[in-house]
Amino acid sequence: MMGQCGITSSKTVLVFLNLIFWAAAGILCYVGAYVFITYDDYDHFFEDVYTLIPAVIIIAVGALLFLVGLIGCCATVRESHCGLTTFVVILLLVFMTEVAVVVLGYVYRAKVEDEVNSSIKKVYDEYNGTNSNAQSRAIDYVQRQLQCCGIHNFSDWKQTHWYEESKNNSVPISCCRTAGCTGSLIHPDDLYQEGCEALVVKKLQEIMMYVIWTALTFAAIQMLGMLCACVVLCRRSRDPVYELLISGGTQA
Repeated sequence: MMGQCGITSSKTVLVFLNLIFWAAAGILCYVGAYVFITYDDYDHFFEDVYTLIPAVIIIAVGALLFLVGLIGCCATVRESHCGLTTFVVILLLVFMTEVAVVVLGYVYRAKVEDEVNSSIKKVYDEYNGTNSNAQSRAIDYVQRQLQCCGIHNFSDWKQTHWYEESKNNSVPISCCRTAGCTGSLIHPDDLYQEGCEALVVKKLQEIMMYVIWTALTFAAIQMLGMLCACVVLCRRSRDPVYELLISGGTQA
């Protein structure tokens, strides 16, 4: 009787987990897409395209989890030995992939600072203040979004080609934090005081942490799914005659 209760509970939890896997598939794809979209706004500040590998993997895992949920539900309801075995194997592969995402996430998170530090000065040097210039759009966007100015502070603009050519003792309007500000260095209190380098690094590292924590969370859920599937499989192999979760289910 206790064994019967345990197997029924395991199947119930497993069906519930498969529904969670479908939701997880959507969440993982959303997180991956969010990383791509956000990194696109900052792609001028790092040159290593491999930084996006964790996002690519997590989108692929999300798509695979949808299939896993479908297989898991069918296999659990029908108590198919072949289906449940396939379910456990695929879950194990997904689990290993998510562990790889966590490792890669930490590796690339550590590399973000070096990437930004090595490229940000070049981006600022290529600024010309026009919308047709990709570097200009990127810098103006970052300075407005992160409320920063210059690399370390607004005085960094004095070392740029744009400042030397403009000769008006001012910084871009995107540095302004008050209404009516013209970017003039005569009124430094009207400008953002913090530099952009540290904030860009922080933003990119936060995004990578979203990927890491998402992968860890669903990896833990998948471990529970594998455990429940193994309980059903072991019980079925020892005692193939027990009550099906849904009446009319067949044994395979």
